[in-house]
Amino acid sequence: MEYPIHSNEMTYSDFASPVFDCDFHFYETADAFTRYLPAQYSNVVQLVQVKGRTKIAVRGRISEYIPNPTFEVVAAPGSGMEYFAAKNPSGKSFREIVTPMRAIPEFTDREARIELMDRMHVQATLNYPTLASVLEVNFMDDPELTQILVHAFNQWMYDEWGFDHQSRIFSTPVMNLSTLEGAIRELDWALEHGAKVILVRPAPVAGWRAPRSPFLAEFDPFWSRVEDAGVLLTVHASDSGYQKYANEWLGRGSAEFLAFEPDAFSLASSNGRAVSDTVISAVCHGMLTRHPRVKMATVELGSSWLPRVVEDLELTYKKVPQQFLENPLDTIRRQLWVTPFWEDPLRPVIDILGLDHVLYSSDWPHPEGLADPVGYYKFCEQEGLSAEAIRKIMGANMFDLMGMAA
Repeated sequence: MEYPIHSNEMTYSDFASPVFDCDFHFYETADAFTRYLPAQYSNVVQLVQVKGRTKIAVRGRISEYIPNPTFEVVAAPGSGMEYFAAKNPSGKSFREIVTPMRAIPEFTDREARIELMDRMHVQATLNYPTLASVLEVNFMDDPELTQILVHAFNQWMYDEWGFDHQSRIFSTPVMNLSTLEGAIRELDWALEHGAKVILVRPAPVAGWRAPRSPFLAEFDPFWSRVEDAGVLLTVHASDSGYQKYANEWLGRGSAEFLAFEPDAFSLASSNGRAVSDTVISAVCHGMLTRHPRVKMATVELGSSWLPRVVEDLELTYKKVPQQFLENPLDTIRRQLWVTPFWEDPLRPVIDILGLDHVLYSSDWPHPEGLADPVGYYKFCEQEGLSAEAIRKIMGANMFDLMGMAA
């Protein structure tokens, strides 16, 4: 089958001020999980052939989370906008909506990416994995192995992208807090290798007896190091393991989350649930208050959940104020930054957190994002925001958050 080739002749929007996009992605190469994986764990994550197609096997089980884990053919950037804008009256499947294309170097090569960013008029980006979501969710019973896998992946990420490439591409080493000692070791390694941003999955972490929140007091030594280093904590969309709750309603046992095969119940029941629980945990379990200089940004998680979280925190504070160290709204207004989806309204976020805590992201090159990243400013204009407000959202807020001159 022939697939369209992404055109380097595409015309991209320009913007009058420097742009900092908080959500670019890379596609992993075939050895992303195995290049540094110790030999004794070589059978834990494998690429295998199934009926002539390459699949990823986790613990001997074929995963369909990403149907093509080699990323030789992917859904074209922005080709799923119709679906995510809720404009699908004919009931097409997600696969029918998106346009497939062959991979280009800009998906996997940092120098090609820099050249593309120049054409896109994007000064700087946060750079996230795509397939790494398959790791943590599948090892919730084995804290030490989880951290071994994460470290091997972070080493590969550093090889391919670095953590601070030309002060323009800031790739995000994964931090897993299954064990305190392992988390501190990984953080120290990442900081030594130049990390300015870290990535934490919006979910509980593995434990020997049971999963638990990464924001409990037992993890304070880790968060103290994050605070002292001034590194930005990002909580990015992932497979948070919430499919198990939908499965109980659907009678599907241990079926995994399938990114390209959404079902109505799972969509409706899980919308915003993982990020809501994560933010509520960071507040109610006191991590943010005990570490008031930790900067926490939610990425590719939208913003529709925010008003409900604020409402729930306000009500809870009135019921049990003795269980909080401060008013929870003071906490989130001081330490939480949010990147709305391109289809989300901006004014509710501005009203709750303030203009300075709203960040911009395109999710390029994923199909649910924007093919023309800087074109996001047009959505801001449609909401009637001032030129100064748009300047802040498109880059100034993030440059300030990173301590960088625009």
